[in-house]
Amino acid sequence: MSAFAAPRPGNAVAQDPAPPRWAVRAAYASALSATVGFIPLHAVWALGIPLWADQEKFRAWYAVGGGPYLFVLSGLALLAGVLALSLVRPWGLVFPSWTPFLAGRRVPRRTLAATAFTVSAFLLLYTVWAAAQTVGDFSDDGVFTPWIVVYGIPQFLVWSIGLALAAHSYRRRTSPGH
Repeated sequence: MSAFAAPRPGNAVAQDPAPPRWAVRAAYASALSATVGFIPLHAVWALGIPLWADQEKFRAWYAVGGGPYLFVLSGLALLAGVLALSLVRPWGLVFPSWTPFLAGRRVPRRTLAATAFTVSAFLLLYTVWAAAQTVGDFSDDGVFTPWIVVYGIPQFLVWSIGLALAAHSYRRRTSPGH
């Protein structure tokens, strides 16, 4: 029996090894990048503060939905942080007791791993696209200063690569016959 979870009666849980230290570090780095690295700056903007932005362009952009858009992005970043941690925590193997109708049941490993790999690929593609766009047109004509990409690229790389590494470990250690 895994040290991760106690199964409900009639719901056997396979023995899964604990995640390796490197996978735990990758998951936590990804989660921290998603939450501590992404959310605070975007929350400042979501609250209408034009930090590192052209004030006039920011106010116009904000007036047509910029605030709600940034709150949604921050919520998605929080979910991505939870996703990263679920790859190395017990609740990524067995649903916790507070989840209605699912408590004690095995988490669908393919769904969780596929979601993590998909999010990681999207983040990596977005990072490459943002870098290419900025290099191609490094000007202050946009809403935000192009220098924000210098902050964002390393953060998104940590986020996406850490998530991919944790997902790889999760898939390997939870696969049948590991």
